[in-house]
Amino acid sequence: MSDPAFAVLDLGTTGYRDAWDLQKTLHAQVVAGEAPPTLLLVEHPPVLTLGRKAREGTNIVVTREYLRAQGIEVLDVERGGDVTYHGPGQLVAYAIFPVGRKVADFLRLLEQATIGALHTLGLEDARPNPGYAGVYVTPRKVNGLTYEQKIASFGVAVQRHVALHGLALNVTTQLQHFDLIVPCGLHGTQMTSVAREYELRGLHMAPTMTDAKAALTDAFTTTFAPYDWTLPTFAAAGS
Repeated sequence: MSDPAFAVLDLGTTGYRDAWDLQKTLHAQVVAGEAPPTLLLVEHPPVLTLGRKAREGTNIVVTREYLRAQGIEVLDVERGGDVTYHGPGQLVAYAIFPVGRKVADFLRLLEQATIGALHTLGLEDARPNPGYAGVYVTPRKVNGLTYEQKIASFGVAVQRHVALHGLALNVTTQLQHFDLIVPCGLHGTQMTSVAREYELRGLHMAPTMTDAKAALTDAFTTTFAPYDWTLPTFAAAGS
């Protein structure tokens, strides 16, 4: 496989605020043409983030006092979407890529790359869910009710035609932490993970975080191979 047209930086486990600050620094550098497009890979300590649709935090179903007691911070961020959880075992990928005005196309490419990674990891039923951002696997019946099974969430911001934020793929995530919220404001949806799907399907040797990072990086390289990396000239003017 040829080298990607973007840099890849693995941050290991990094606090959300520190990774957020790095995103902003890299974003400014990419806008100015001083750094290449960059894909950040990271795991975060437990944190809830509120996107632009979630400013009131109504989809957090526990008290802020409870969250503080658990050491879980709540942050307002500039990405799209509602509330989501980040924590250990979740692979977060921040794509600091030029987008221009083709935001919908960019989101489809993020989706395609994530699906490709999940296929590599052995979940060949990974798919989009028309009308909803994110990646899903086959719905599952629980106590007679059918629930969508969401395995990856998306939320981006585009400023000066360069993207911030990206996607969160549940690999070995502690899924009970999603009970703190209505994930992405969606009812009738359960969050799942690669590890959980392996367990429920009777599969052995679930992929590790290292496996997931390699699969996602390769999928990004393939998916974005024909991508137009040109930064619109009007971005430099701050349009």
